[in-house]
Amino acid sequence: MLNFFRSLNSILWGIPLLVTLLGTHLFFTLHLGFVQKKTFHAIKLSITPEENNSNGLSGFGVLATTLAATLGTGNIVGVSTAIFFGGAGAVFWCWLTGILGMATSYGECYLSMRYRRKTSSNTYYGGPMYVLEDGLHKKGLARFYSFCVLLSSIGVGCTTQSNSIAETVTYLWNFSPTIIGILASVLVGLVIIGGFSSIESFCIKLVPSMGFLYLAGCMILLIINYKFLPASITIILKQAFSLKAAGSGIAGGILNASIKAAARYGIARGLFTNEAGIGSAAIAAAGSHTENIERQALISMTATFWDTVVMCAITGLVIISNILRYPESVIGMSGGNLTHAAFESIPYIGAPLLGVCLILFAFATLIGWSYFGQQAFLYLFPKKHLGIYQTFYLVMIFLGAVLSLDLVWEITDTINFFMVIPNLISLYALKHEIKPPCT
Repeated sequence: MLNFFRSLNSILWGIPLLVTLLGTHLFFTLHLGFVQKKTFHAIKLSITPEENNSNGLSGFGVLATTLAATLGTGNIVGVSTAIFFGGAGAVFWCWLTGILGMATSYGECYLSMRYRRKTSSNTYYGGPMYVLEDGLHKKGLARFYSFCVLLSSIGVGCTTQSNSIAETVTYLWNFSPTIIGILASVLVGLVIIGGFSSIESFCIKLVPSMGFLYLAGCMILLIINYKFLPASITIILKQAFSLKAAGSGIAGGILNASIKAAARYGIARGLFTNEAGIGSAAIAAAGSHTENIERQALISMTATFWDTVVMCAITGLVIISNILRYPESVIGMSGGNLTHAAFESIPYIGAPLLGVCLILFAFATLIGWSYFGQQAFLYLFPKKHLGIYQTFYLVMIFLGAVLSLDLVWEITDTINFFMVIPNLISLYALKHEIKPPCT
């Protein structure tokens, strides 16, 4: 089954879909008049409280919940594998995917705000499933999308993340995976049992802190390797458009690859990391308390900016500048360990610092994706108690910590593909309803 899903994913996530997603990002960038130019205004809006709105999630709360789900190990390990297989130029293509993906994120969040629903307590809920049902009148497709979200929350949002936590803690401090699984389940349970407001409150506290901690470590490395930064940027831009690979030795092989490999792995990593086109960010956006659709769509699109344009780009610079300064540090390294090689150059605290960041990023994903999964569960089973899903989610966190999950990773990639298709259908079918921001 593992080989089957690997082969299937190599087809599903091949060049046609990557071109389709990148083309979608470019289309909505042009359709919305390059909405990315509003990025810094959107960042300002995200930290500016909106008056006379107290129901549902705040604008910053929506952003924090979205980032909790998308800022994961992919920003650390994913960029490493992209560079390992695609060369230094992969950083550029990953970065470009983030820039263009902001427009798609704006569009899907706009539609989810447009078709969201209101509860009796004046709070909101929604997502692509409601866009599919109410906007396109495709209830079967909406249920299919929700089912995929539910499965994905158990896969990429739950078991794989607890597995990453267990592997990191076991490696650094030699704890039993069983104990780690129990602790992770309990801690997540304490957060999600309080409902959506508890998830928002926790994400608002955790996401800025863990982001700052990781970026602080990266800035230390960039300062240490400052002499190699100009060369790193030059290599990234040069290799992004190199027609053929031209490297020798371990470091040379990593830094040099053809444009085909650079674009293939850079675009794929960018798409996987920020989830623009999958529609998950739109689920959080629909829960915002604001009545201003454009405002929330702008705020939500900055999640892609922070996730890919900033975090992935800085991680790429850290890895490449470290390879240029210490080429021997990557000898024998696997694709996912180039970031580890860079952080180990910080005396004493480097490896533990990266380990803590990996744990926090994975834990945040557990919290963020629990919100997405709960919304999908409520859509599919509106008459069932939410505690059923929450209990199952916590059990799966424990199982994820103690089991091998190679197959789960592959199945989750397949599920993500089936989330992309209905979401893109709704985006293109309702593109005339998506208006660029007036402010």
